[in-house]
Amino acid sequence: MTATCDVCFRHCHIEEGAYGACRARRNVNGSIVCDAYGRLTGVALDPIEKKPLYHFHPGSMILSVGSYGCNLHCPFCQNHEISLSGASDIPVEFMRLEATPPEAVVEAALKYREAGNIGVAFTYNEPLVSYEYLRDTARLVHEAGLYNVLVTAGTAEAHILDAIRPYVDAMNIDLKAFRAETYEKTLGGNLQQTLSFIETAASFCHVEITTLIVPGMNDSEEEIREIASWIASLNHGKGTGIPYHLSRFFPRNRMRDAAPTDVGLIYHLVDVAREKLLHVYPGNC
Repeated sequence: MTATCDVCFRHCHIEEGAYGACRARRNVNGSIVCDAYGRLTGVALDPIEKKPLYHFHPGSMILSVGSYGCNLHCPFCQNHEISLSGASDIPVEFMRLEATPPEAVVEAALKYREAGNIGVAFTYNEPLVSYEYLRDTARLVHEAGLYNVLVTAGTAEAHILDAIRPYVDAMNIDLKAFRAETYEKTLGGNLQQTLSFIETAASFCHVEITTLIVPGMNDSEEEIREIASWIASLNHGKGTGIPYHLSRFFPRNRMRDAAPTDVGLIYHLVDVAREKLLHVYPGNC
């Protein structure tokens, strides 16, 4: 029996036992289940600035957890070993043998509180393809008096955002380009869904936005100026206050032969974005 996934714009029609495009959601007996639930591939205590979040409790630490799977297929993915993999081909050194229950994540987060930990960041892959685990864990994190951070590409339907909305305190959202064609043909995504996601998220939690500057794809003054203008236009009273990060690309995944983004270009585009925004930062430089 075929079942339809409702997480993102793809609405994958998945045959019994098969996976959707994200490789984390599967058809089991006619229902879509999160096959990646609790299957962590990475756990680390990070500075909050590494997410990157520069205006949300700066100087603090956060427990970062991630799984596998992503509903975008970026050829330049900086973390493709887990983001673009399914459970069957995750390198053994990344995958934990047993699923980690939400309670265990909260216990670890509390353990590191004395080390400056303020909560849990859902990151490394696309957390929204496992939104059930994010929701269940984040609820317990809040009950423990800690914060929840989401690092995402923002490719999800509105009802998914509604499901996690009560529990998320801050997000860093990737805005990978400002051309619908780039999203569709290069990333396998949907620009409008991402823009809608960002606009809604900015209405209820702290949001910072990141663009990875990929040579030849999104590195023009024109495109960065358009992105900065759009961020400044967000009509939730935060506009120019939303921090914007411009990060340097390094050769990864299917773009291993490409050159890293020129550092000088990153700083130039930061100046371009500052024409419209108050808080713009270079990254990976």
